[in-house]
Amino acid sequence: MNNIKATIFIPTWQAEPYLNDILRSVFRQKVDFEFEVLIFDTSSTDKTPEIIEKYKKKHKNLRTKTITKAQFGHGKTRNEAAREANGEIVVYLSHDAIPSHDYWLHEMVAPFKISPDIIGVTGKQIPRHKCVPLQKYEIRGAFRNLGPDFGTTIFYKDGFMKNPIYNDSVTFYSDVNSAARRSYLTGSLPYRDVPYSEDQLFGKDIIDAGLYKVYAPRASVVHSNDLTLKEYKHRMFDEIIGLRKIGTDVQRPSIKGIVKMTVLGVAKDAIRTMRDNEYSFKRKVFWLLVNPLYYIEKWRGVRLATKVELADTAMFYKHSLEMKRKQ
Repeated sequence: MNNIKATIFIPTWQAEPYLNDILRSVFRQKVDFEFEVLIFDTSSTDKTPEIIEKYKKKHKNLRTKTITKAQFGHGKTRNEAAREANGEIVVYLSHDAIPSHDYWLHEMVAPFKISPDIIGVTGKQIPRHKCVPLQKYEIRGAFRNLGPDFGTTIFYKDGFMKNPIYNDSVTFYSDVNSAARRSYLTGSLPYRDVPYSEDQLFGKDIIDAGLYKVYAPRASVVHSNDLTLKEYKHRMFDEIIGLRKIGTDVQRPSIKGIVKMTVLGVAKDAIRTMRDNEYSFKRKVFWLLVNPLYYIEKWRGVRLATKVELADTAMFYKHSLEMKRKQ
């Protein structure tokens, strides 16, 4: 008889920098139910396979599968994992998100007890100490807006969603650190097979179906993307193209507007950076000089993504960070 409550799914590719820390944290989780770990590795060529094998020898509840790059799809692969999962709850972790404490899994699964209409749960992301200030403060602000750290916030469809600001918070979903009922993932509410923003679309689908989505801040992970300055524009390009492809109306920012937002953002980040005890003095000086360049690359990517025709595959392949990494 299957007594597994949750399946933790981790899709990996070149995951060596963080995988040891992730699996170490995952296997020390303190819960009163059985869980398993399922890993699909996209043919990694670094030490990812060795790390997986090391933990597989220690833990009988770890299952693995190797797939090719051609087989991988953000929504498609997560759906396949749900079909292979034994747990009634499928918990999704990206290969660079580290559970921040030993009760992370408990906090991720607990909200499902509130109501059978709760289909998806998104946990909190805590940016890495040394990440780019632009990223660090954007991540903190985004999750602060979803609800207080000491509670659980339930989102559902109502009249307030007519305001775009509320709509974005209500439908927000990130499968960097999330969980969903397997019965829906394999039935009436699977992930859409889209190139990007499959998680945002999944959150929207939950709300549009008249069901509930939860923000569980105590289910926190340490995560922020390790992007070089050269990559940042292409990452923003991917994010905006992904939002456009799922039907989000992204307005092209004017040059004047970009200048204003960049100046204000850089000024605010400069103050935060100087007060940030997580940075050394040398790092503070470094970011005061370099962080403005990330703002420039950010808006270059956003503006480019709003100008490109969605059917223009040549431009997509040229500017997409995802495509560059696949190639």
